[in-house]
Amino acid sequence: MTASRHLAGQLFVLGALLLASLAAIGVVVGISVGIGDLPIPLATTLSAVTNRLGWTTAELNRIHETVIWDYRLSRALVAAFCGAGLALSGAILQSLLRNPLAEPYVLGISAGASTGAVAIVILGVGSGVLSLSAGAFAGAFAAFLFVALLSNGTRGGADRTILAGVAASQLFNAATSYIVTTSGNAQQARDVMFWLLGSFGGVRWPEFTLVSVIVGLGLIACLFYARVLDAFAFGDEAAAALGVNVGGARAALFALTAMMTATIVSMVGSIGFVGLVVPHAARFVVGPLHSRLLPACAIAGAIFMVMADIASRILIPKQVLPIGVVTALVGVPFFSVILYRIQRPS
Repeated sequence: MTASRHLAGQLFVLGALLLASLAAIGVVVGISVGIGDLPIPLATTLSAVTNRLGWTTAELNRIHETVIWDYRLSRALVAAFCGAGLALSGAILQSLLRNPLAEPYVLGISAGASTGAVAIVILGVGSGVLSLSAGAFAGAFAAFLFVALLSNGTRGGADRTILAGVAASQLFNAATSYIVTTSGNAQQARDVMFWLLGSFGGVRWPEFTLVSVIVGLGLIACLFYARVLDAFAFGDEAAAALGVNVGGARAALFALTAMMTATIVSMVGSIGFVGLVVPHAARFVVGPLHSRLLPACAIAGAIFMVMADIASRILIPKQVLPIGVVTALVGVPFFSVILYRIQRPS
């Protein structure tokens, strides 16, 4: 009887936390929708959503409804799923490599995806055969192979893998810059360089459908590997002793990370610090067990990215900052605080 009550209490707490988290995401998404040249109250956004779902029949300004549905709501939701995907990728890489600095941006996966996407857009490589997302995935996979070879595969230490990631970032960023600067189209070069720093300006409902499916499936797959990721925290040998197929699990998780990162980069460019900062913040709140850490990373990453998108539109009047600039401005001092707390003697 006591055990059943304890289980019921835990389920109630988890349910309450989930509802509170979804409510927090809903609030920041609603605030994001309301910000722009045409301010829209949060209540209007809520009424527009409930009207579309058939729950209410409130009369609204047609211009407001058009702006909400055709532009801003899709942007805010894409930002939320991109933040969730990058945070999940960072948590996976930090566990696999046992290194707190690991994330797609640091390991060069984002840079490789950017090169693949730019090769499709500017050079037309594989045009008609490869989509933008497929090109980004090919670039991300190429960067992953480069890092694996340079770090001597699974025999390379975590520090060596990070150094290989830095080298991969430099190589693929240089390749991207070369492609852009030699394209012969100055306006296109400026547009691509701005996009590479991160931008949600051009995303609409088709992008939301793709990123929500990829990140949603990624979260489910991550939860399936939660115990495996817990085992990796003790090292490859300990994980193997616990019955984990180290090589297969590592390859599957790296591929999952590359898939989510490539999808996000192909839509909104390369955005750093989300996968670095959010997993550390989540660990302070929910602990290291991945069955709790992964959902917490997805929720916190979504909120963080939407808030960063809001900041990108209000920091400088009548200008929109690249989202990567905002995440760096927020991420560097925040990560410094986290690093200080980790190193502070107990």
